Amino acid sequence: MKNFTSVHDLVPPPGGTLSDAIDRLVQQALAHKANPLSSRTTGSNKRIGCLFLNPSMRTRLSTQIAAQNLGMEAIVFNVGSEGWALEFEEEAIMSGTSVEHVKDAAPVFGKYFDILAIRTFPSLKNREDDYSELYIKQFIKYAGIPVLSLESATLHPLQSLTDIITITESLQQQTLTKRPKIVLSWAPHVKPLPQCVANSFAQWVTAWGKADFVITHPEDYELSEAFTKGATITHNQEEALKDADFVYVKNWSTYTDYGKIYESDPKWMLTNKKLELTKNAKVMHCLPVRRNVELSDEILDGPNSIVTREAGNRVWAAQAVLEELLKNNG
Repeated sequence: MKNFTSVHDLVPPPGGTLSDAIDRLVQQALAHKANPLSSRTTGSNKRIGCLFLNPSMRTRLSTQIAAQNLGMEAIVFNVGSEGWALEFEEEAIMSGTSVEHVKDAAPVFGKYFDILAIRTFPSLKNREDDYSELYIKQFIKYAGIPVLSLESATLHPLQSLTDIITITESLQQQTLTKRPKIVLSWAPHVKPLPQCVANSFAQWVTAWGKADFVITHPEDYELSEAFTKGATITHNQEEALKDADFVYVKNWSTYTDYGKIYESDPKWMLTNKKLELTKNAKVMHCLPVRRNVELSDEILDGPNSIVTREAGNRVWAAQAVLEELLKNNG
């Protein structure tokens, strides 16, 4: 694995599949959870630079902890508030507010760090620009060192790896007679949010291929088929929830008429009453969550919520990925 920006950066084992590669990384993460400091010399004398072009809490803290568990030094830099405004377009005439081009900044980062972790965010104004993933691609092109996505304009791979880890961990504590059913359910929100987490979760679950996967959302909230191919999609939330083993709750804005909120119907919020349709499903969310808008208090504070465990697993996901990047890039 040279970089980590999507599930497709994983390298299947000889004769194996992408699903096998996911399982291998999941088991690596769970091994770190069982013994956090078992690989504490892997990153000795190595340095990771965490560059944030938008705010973060869990992603930032978990990545720093994971790096420290491996013996790495982690340096955090908030680009927008602590450094020059960066330009990313090729052949740009820099007569505006951007002070430094990524072509000049990224190679310097490559001299300072052994791994570069980047968090960007979509504008939600121009779909073509956001889905081109220009920012993270430019860092990969010019930095000359492994690049780890801490969320990009379209994907959040560390979150999705965390989600598969959490589902796997939960399945080990259950006895199921058939493939689990996983439901990704759209939820209301007070403002337009990107499709990153939903896209990424769909991409990883379909690549994993070990569950019956259903996506439910109101009409006009379809995600890109590039990420949802292989999933069953329905606008009937109750139908989707029937016999579910896991329900992943997340809001996203429109994809076709990009970045819009058409509705925010509170009827789409998950409640204990709706949970009765499931097989006592575990409920997941990436956090932060708008209580009693996206998810009800009774769900979040109830026995079916594994949201806190999921957030805790962010450390082990990051640790497994960093270990792989260190091993495969000398």
